[in-house]
Amino acid sequence: MAYLHQPVGSRFGVEYAPTSFLMRVGRREIFVCRDFRKRYYRVNPILDCSAGVEPGHVELLLLRRWLVILSRAR
Repeated sequence: MAYLHQPVGSRFGVEYAPTSFLMRVGRREIFVCRDFRKRYYRVNPILDCSAGVEPGHVELLLLRRWLVILSRAR
């Protein structure tokens, strides 16, 4: 079962993202927002994967625009 939450707060460090949502699937969370950070490296145009700002998080950048953060639910 999936739960959708609109206001996320500062858990992922993107509290000022205007269009974002958090989906919880079992013991995992998927956070999706528009990417607003300035990247100082060349980004893959389709899919870019990196470690998140907190341990256990994975950040996926889709089409240079959408940031998807995968983590364990708290």
